[in-house]
Amino acid sequence: MNPLSLYRRCTLCPRRCAVNREITHGFCAEGATLRVARAALHFWEEPCLSGSTGSGAVFFSGCGLRCLYCQNRSIAHRNYGKEIDAERLCEIFLELAAKGAANINLVTATPFVPHVILALDMAKKHGLAIPVVYNSGGYENVETLHMLDGYIDIYLPDYKYRDAALAARFSSAPDYPDTVGAAIDEMLRQTGEPRFGNDGMMKRGVIVRHLVLPGHTEDSMNVLRALWNAYGDRIFISIMNQYTPCGTYPDHPELSRRLTTYEYEKVLRLARALGITNGYIQTGDTAKESFIPDFDETGV
Repeated sequence: MNPLSLYRRCTLCPRRCAVNREITHGFCAEGATLRVARAALHFWEEPCLSGSTGSGAVFFSGCGLRCLYCQNRSIAHRNYGKEIDAERLCEIFLELAAKGAANINLVTATPFVPHVILALDMAKKHGLAIPVVYNSGGYENVETLHMLDGYIDIYLPDYKYRDAALAARFSSAPDYPDTVGAAIDEMLRQTGEPRFGNDGMMKRGVIVRHLVLPGHTEDSMNVLRALWNAYGDRIFISIMNQYTPCGTYPDHPELSRRLTTYEYEKVLRLARALGITNGYIQTGDTAKESFIPDFDETGV
């Protein structure tokens, strides 16, 4: 079966729109034509992914979530990006590898998994040998992840919320907590426990990211408890303080400000108390718009 036929009744993400994306758009705001907003070396991922040469980040358009505070909203919801085909995507992968990318980093690729599979098949035939990272919001169908088995070396999902009401309020996804748990289970089944090269770079494994939101440290702590209880140190956990307000939110005023040092330290204290050692934390002022890439179709 041609993977592209899956767009005709699309159930790639948990929204399961079942629309024909060849003639209309899904919840993700995308049709059946692949769109990419940026492809470049990216130096702001976790150290084991960026290294000294950078991660080969490919930013796909569209998203199955509707996060109020999304930093990538210009490409997630606004029909932005350059239309390309799987052959061009394959070329992009190879170009990034030739520039010294430590890995190919697929950022929010869920709406275009069929194209990704075709492009990776072609790229591997042309010698692509660096790890492939699947960088997502964690809102994934297990069936779609099954399609990626054997293609992905490193999974980099978010775990945004433990509270379903919070997930509904901020991302229009009340099923998020249950969905992300099942997704991480499958990701870990595919990759196994973390493996690193002699250079300290991750070769296989799962890194789960959690962005601490201002005013919601209790939910953050519940996320950490859930991850530790389910996986222990079989995964890495990246606890982020880089929340950057992208506007004002009258209905949710706490989202209009940055995270305080006190709030972040409160979450880190729990991480230490739980015994989490396989992880990353952020220091300094990371809540800057300068850390948000320019989605200007560079490299596409």
